[in-house]
Formats: sequence, structure tokens, C-alpha cells
Amino acid sequence: MAEQSASPSGDPVHASESEETRKKWDAAAANFDVMAGYGPEKRWEPFKRELFSAMNGGRILFLAIGTGLDIPFWPSGQTITGIDISPKMLEAAKARADAYDGELELVVADVHDLDFPDDHFDQIFTSCTFCSVPRPVDGLRSLLRVLKPGGELKMFEHTGSRFFPFSMMMNLMTPLSRRFGPEMNRRTVDNVRAAGFEIEKVDPVYLDVVKRIHARKPAAG
Repeated sequence: MAEQSASPSGDPVHASESEETRKKWDAAAANFDVMAGYGPEKRWEPFKRELFSAMNGGRILFLAIGTGLDIPFWPSGQTITGIDISPKMLEAAKARADAYDGELELVVADVHDLDFPDDHFDQIFTSCTFCSVPRPVDGLRSLLRVLKPGGELKMFEHTGSRFFPFSMMMNLMTPLSRRFGPEMNRRTVDNVRAAGFEIEKVDPVYLDVVKRIHARKPAAG
């Protein structure tokens, strides 16, 4: 397993935005396992394992790998590139990455500015990621670019709700929550579609707030 860095964006506004995001998640890295590694991960583990079981042996991108809490839920023998904008998160992920029974490379990278060729990956997986990406549709378009035509996008995501009182609560909580981590009211399914993916299936995991999203890049021609 090697670790490398991808090039930062040349746009000054977006570069500043990326730096702020990096600092936020670097600051969260030390306590991230305490916040997310017990209740939430144990609760969602069976649903994530089922989603990740679709890893099919091709070239896989795992977005926002964080401290590697999802690594034990992956099937063995896969070839995976795990990226995160935070070097501190990847430092914390190293022990889990070293223990993975497969080929896993950790890369510091911003989803908005991926340094991979077009049509490079067979599958892309995300896990509680797009509630935190600053420009979600742009980030998803970046994923679309590096995914092969016909390739799969598999997502486990917190999303906004259509139903009262959850919708009101999430709208009220988001201005505070975005300062420390995720936004609570993202319309992620709509964003996936807006980025150019074909939605194949959406599985509600908890009400309409936690979902598994199955999408695909349109086939060439």
C-alpha cells in the first residue's frame, strides 16, 4: 500500500474552499472514531456490508475513506484506491489499510479535482460523503468523468427528508452542522441525477433520511 497526493485545484476560490474543507477534516481526525466508530458504524454495518458486497473485482474508487472505518466491511481481494481530502484522516486510516486483505492505495485528493484519467474506474463507492462535499454536483460530475461508461456508482448516504418534522429539523440544524462536518439537508439523489448519472435504484435504510443509491454512468454511444 502506498500513499500519494493529487494536485490541488488551480482556481483560487475553489483552492481556498478546498483548504478550508481540508482543515475542517484534519481537525476532526483525532476524535473521528469516537464520534462515528461505535453507535453509527455498528448500526449501519449490515447495510454497508451488503452494499460493499457488490465490489466486483475491477478497479474501484472509494471516496472519502476517512479513518478507514468502512475497510473491515469490504470483501477481500479487491483493488481499491481510497481517497480523502484530509491527510490526517489517511494517517489514522493506515493501520486498517495495512490490515486489508487486498490491494489498497491511499491518496490525498479533492473530489472536485481528481488526478485520474477519464474512464478509469469500474466502480465507485461512497459512504456518508456527499453531505459534506462543498459543491456536490460538481463533485459527482468529477466522479462521472473518471468512471468507465456503464460503470457503477454505489452510495450509502445521509440525505435531506421530504417529510415534516424531519425536513424542518434538518433545515434548522444545517447552518450549525456544516461548521463541524456534514450538511443535514442535501438532496443527494437529485444531485446524482443532475450530474449525469442514471439512477437505477434507491433503497431507504432509515425512513427517507439514510439511503443506498445505485446509479450508473450511461454507456458510451
